[in-house]
Amino acid sequence: MSLAGRLENLYARRRFGIRPGVDRVRLILERLGHPERAFRSIHVVGTNGKGSTSAFLAAMLEAAGARTALFTSPHLVNFSERFRIDGQEPSPERLESLLATVMAAAPDEATFFEIVTALAALLFAEEGVQVAVMEAGMGGRSDATAVIPAMMTVITPIALDHCDYLGATLAHIAAEKAGIAEPGTTVISARQPVEAGEVIRQVCTGGGNRFIHEGDDFRAFWRDDGSLDYYGLGTELIRLVPGIPGRYQSHNAALALAAAEVLGDAGISISREAFATGIGAARWPGRMELVPGSPPLLLDGAHNPAGAAALAEALDDYHYRRLLLVAGVMSDKDVPAIFAPLGGKVHHAYTVTPAVERALNADVLAGILDPLGFRATACGSVGSGIEVARREAGSDDLILVCGSLFTVGETKAWLTGQHFEGIRG
Repeated sequence: MSLAGRLENLYARRRFGIRPGVDRVRLILERLGHPERAFRSIHVVGTNGKGSTSAFLAAMLEAAGARTALFTSPHLVNFSERFRIDGQEPSPERLESLLATVMAAAPDEATFFEIVTALAALLFAEEGVQVAVMEAGMGGRSDATAVIPAMMTVITPIALDHCDYLGATLAHIAAEKAGIAEPGTTVISARQPVEAGEVIRQVCTGGGNRFIHEGDDFRAFWRDDGSLDYYGLGTELIRLVPGIPGRYQSHNAALALAAAEVLGDAGISISREAFATGIGAARWPGRMELVPGSPPLLLDGAHNPAGAAALAEALDDYHYRRLLLVAGVMSDKDVPAIFAPLGGKVHHAYTVTPAVERALNADVLAGILDPLGFRATACGSVGSGIEVARREAGSDDLILVCGSLFTVGETKAWLTGQHFEGIRG
């Protein structure tokens, strides 16, 4: 069977939806002979910045010579994007073979993300990975990735998102995220809202975890020339040039650098040169990703209020005559709160309906944006929205595509003529 055929069977597992818990994925890994025990892992959890932080950390490990895996979700265009070993995606043939093995071991009720997590563990074990950077899905202690033992947990900024699964308050969400940490291991946290930060500290105290916090133990600052200075646990690095753009990346880079420092205590040595090389070599598609052209397109996956606020701030570093917005969002999001930070910056908004089940209709989105002060035009599909924006844009304008990772992924597929399958999880 081809990978496409195998994936069709896997995607059918979406009928089980999102079902927090680790029993099903633990059973799969047991049937596979516990591949998760063949490598060391780092958990990365949080609401915003997980992917970028993971990419920075993996790039530093690669620069240090460790055989490094990176597991992320969701994919933007291709399923294989979820699994990278030393920066390379596995071949379709390799994925098809291993996916067949995992599917055969999976109980009938196993969900899509549980099978994908087990697939990552099997792939990384068979490929001789030394360290795997494992980005959690939406959760923490009840996330499928929690079944993989980790020597460290990295917590990116926490905000209200996926409240129907994680809890209605920052405290509930923080407890779920931090609960993934193995007792006695190190927890490294970004700056957090007070409510979330207090809960994380309590979880660490109860679990006997070493707690390292941005602002207290490490920090990073932008220089006027656009380079970054890092002041860490025992390392100072001057004039770093992050490979992932965006003003908010100072926090993600600092978090990854602190984690890289702590890895020395676990016997994984990363030199100053590897710190700098990894930070500069890191790439993360769909986050402040600039597509050259006349006019250029800026793709960003901001899909919650905190992410949108960071995006709005980052736009101050770009020069353009007018900002044209191509916006597509999921129906379960707080749409006014997501787009409010962009109010006053956008000349015209072109609303679209991404090709996924949860997408908010473009006409409905335009109706929401109009009272917020946006001049909005409903355009239908993502491709249609980009075409209309391009026709109305001048060469010195900037077209911003945002609102959802699915919108960004469909844009990337449309620009390159690839097939798009937006898969949650």
